[in-house]
Amino acid sequence: MNDEPLFPPVEAADEDGVLCWGGYLAPGVVLEAYRNGIFPWPHRDCPLLWFAPPQRAILRFDEFHVNARTKRDLRKQGFEITFDQAFPEVIAACGSPRYYEGEWEEKTWITPELIDCYGELHRYGWVHSVEAWQDNELVGGLYGVLIGAHFCGESMFHLVPNASKACVVALVEHLQQGGATWLDIETMTPHFERMGAREIPRPQFMDWMRLAQAQPDAW
Repeated sequence: MNDEPLFPPVEAADEDGVLCWGGYLAPGVVLEAYRNGIFPWPHRDCPLLWFAPPQRAILRFDEFHVNARTKRDLRKQGFEITFDQAFPEVIAACGSPRYYEGEWEEKTWITPELIDCYGELHRYGWVHSVEAWQDNELVGGLYGVLIGAHFCGESMFHLVPNASKACVVALVEHLQQGGATWLDIETMTPHFERMGAREIPRPQFMDWMRLAQAQPDAW
């Protein structure tokens, strides 16, 4: 019986967070990666890359905040929020090209292989989605991987202003009710930084992750 680990220790990652490359996106392999603080990040014209950044972006729920204007706008817009009701549509929308800073940007990591793999993980109950609706139309959403009380956010989209923010607010409230205390967002974005996210060193993240993964399912 082969007991060798699938991945090198996270300390072997380079300064950009690249731990190793190669392999394939299979549910068991991907789940083992997340259990060890690693996530896949496909890139165009490259072998499959696996990451364990030296600084990990997290959002503690006791530091989470939304400004007064956004709160007011969310109340006015009246989004209907659901959970796990439209995962295939959410991940497909997250992978669609978007207009960003004056040019169209393709989210190349959401490949057909990744969609198939995460779709299977969703059917097994490891991957979850949050959806925002207006007039029965899907206008925003996000998805991520959950192990115990460790939710690793992967991607989100919006078709109308504030739809993805509404999903984040709903996700935080939902996970808090399940006993989670923080959200793993992998790498920092301005969107989450404005909500109170910060970076912590990888050793600290690994300690937090192990404690969270040992807790009951927070969904």
